[in-house]
Amino acid sequence: MTQRSDSGQAFADGVRTVAPMIPGVIPFGMTAGIAAVEVGLDPSVGIGMSLIIFAGASQLVVAQLIGDGALPMIIILTALLINLRMVMYSASLAPHLGHLPMRWKAPLAYILTDQAYAISITRFTYGRSHGAKHWFYLGAALPLWILWQISTALGVWLGTAVPPAWQVGFALPLVFLVLLVPVIRDRPSVIAALTGGGVALAAHGAPYHLGLSIGAFAGVASGVAAELMLQRRERTA
Repeated sequence: MTQRSDSGQAFADGVRTVAPMIPGVIPFGMTAGIAAVEVGLDPSVGIGMSLIIFAGASQLVVAQLIGDGALPMIIILTALLINLRMVMYSASLAPHLGHLPMRWKAPLAYILTDQAYAISITRFTYGRSHGAKHWFYLGAALPLWILWQISTALGVWLGTAVPPAWQVGFALPLVFLVLLVPVIRDRPSVIAALTGGGVALAAHGAPYHLGLSIGAFAGVASGVAAELMLQRRERTA
């Protein structure tokens, strides 16, 4: 009975923690749905992209590449490259969730997002643990998945009826800003954030929309280097 209570509490904590980010996901998901329709995709294909890819930035880029007539292999490779950061997220979460059986790890990997990762790793690293980390992660990630599917379907349904003046794409940078602030706690994290952001901005015009992935790698590398230098300095002090 206690174990079920702890699992339910952890799940509820995850839902409460992700709740402030929910409003920003809705216009972003609608944008992905609208983008699919605008390039001429069938509505069922637009909704299918959301179910299969489930990655906002990749869905927008894939829709743009389809509209530009890019080769299928280029479209697939570009989507994979944009989502390479999920590999880093998974490696970071592995010490906390890697012990789970495959029936847990497979669905949890499928619903991994930037928001779910940031919320979960912050709680696992700095917050209190109730012994049910996977339930907290599920509480943070599952509402985002459900709302993303609904928002994308709504965007597909609305299609081009949404006026450009609405500027629904503004939600994307706001969502990532909300994620960024809580994890900047020390000098290595500040260095990682500044380096990653600066490199991503400088590489904005990189081929195949690789600017985000390049910035992510640069941020992680600089953060790790700063952390190692700090540890070496502490050992020699």
